Amino acid sequence: MLKIHKATVQDIPEIQSIAKTTWPVAFDGILSQSQLDYMMRMMYNTQELTSQIEGGKIIFWLAAIGKQSLGFMAYESQLPIQPQIKIHKLYILPAAQGKGVGKGLLNNLEEYGRSNGFETVTLNVNKYNSSAIKFYEKRGFEKIKAEIIPIGQDYIMDDYVFTKKL
Repeated sequence: MLKIHKATVQDIPEIQSIAKTTWPVAFDGILSQSQLDYMMRMMYNTQELTSQIEGGKIIFWLAAIGKQSLGFMAYESQLPIQPQIKIHKLYILPAAQGKGVGKGLLNNLEEYGRSNGFETVTLNVNKYNSSAIKFYEKRGFEKIKAEIIPIGQDYIMDDYVFTKKL
């Protein structure tokens, strides 16, 4: 049975391990190895993850079956500015994809959002990550725009923005 819990700083090595396993598969043929390495260092270093988790603005959830963590999600509520939740990260180990882990994380987030007065969930997806795009569209998300986000060292994130009404 899938169990989801809020991550703490003690879970950072697990988050990093899932990211290190998932990213090369998710972005194969999409990002260069140098951009992949840069983004991993920037987004998943221990100091950055500790700051996000301890800061409380970005919430991480880990999904596991038994003692085996299979994926994670990071999100933030954008209240009081707007009644939406922004998903920053959702990664499932390649071996666990298609087994309901991502769906379980999204279901939990949507339930949380509805019961706390949120109206929408938004997220960004790399324009060339067709499997992620199909996953979100199947879950009822709609593409609303494209955007290019500079992330440093002349790298960009070339994304679609998706939204779903709760």
